[in-house]
Amino acid sequence: MTQLKIVVVGAAGRMGQTLIRQVAETEGCVLSGATEPDGAPAIGRDAGVVAGVGELGVPISTDPLPLIAQAQAVLDFTAPAAAVTHAGLCAQARIVHVIGTTGFSAAEEDKISAAARHATIVKAGNMSLGVNLIAQLTRQVAQLLDPDFDIEIVEMHHRHKVDAPSGTALLLGQAAADGRGVDLDAVADRGRDGITGARQPGHIGFAALRGGGVVGEHSVLFAAEDEIIALSHRAFDRSIFARGAVHAAKWGQDRAPGLYSMADVLGFSGD
Repeated sequence: MTQLKIVVVGAAGRMGQTLIRQVAETEGCVLSGATEPDGAPAIGRDAGVVAGVGELGVPISTDPLPLIAQAQAVLDFTAPAAAVTHAGLCAQARIVHVIGTTGFSAAEEDKISAAARHATIVKAGNMSLGVNLIAQLTRQVAQLLDPDFDIEIVEMHHRHKVDAPSGTALLLGQAAADGRGVDLDAVADRGRDGITGARQPGHIGFAALRGGGVVGEHSVLFAAEDEIIALSHRAFDRSIFARGAVHAAKWGQDRAPGLYSMADVLGFSGD
């Protein structure tokens, strides 16, 4: 059987190590490359040893170009600027790029879209089945409920997370906006402080909590005068995101270049 050659970028980080373990455990997949930025302590070390799965014969490198040129997929949970660079390299190689990175600017989003003309890019704020199912339910509930229901999205992550709201919270907010047929940017309330006045009818609120080692908790609240409907998801281990990312890499092998979401991968989009 031909093995799917996968490169993990940001290999020594918490998510990178989880991805390496998942690749090593997945039948039909093999870790063919691993990278870290210049100056990282793990440079030159075996990626499998760093991830705790034993030697894989893959030293961690600083140069993704030759690794991506010989791979079939890249798993990327790094930072926006790095992910944009990797997208360009995947476009040159015409391979699959799975992006779990969040916090992109509008200009960076445009560069990702441009790269998707030649690369098969699966980009999602969250790779787990559960979260994407919650997003589908959020869209349906927002569509069915009376507009008098206020929508609030509450998320909590570990103290090291650098962007807010989280990519998952924005994914859920977009689902709610789609259900209501509105532009999320026009109705999003991302922060409240001081004398803000009464809540704007039809707006979608976001609250971001940070602390401890929380992997990820998200709730969508539909609040009326006399009742609240809540859709919630809690992640206890990063492996759920890694499993989704590897599944996306395998799914992308049969797809034309383009920009896809986990809804496409999981069949929620009707594809």
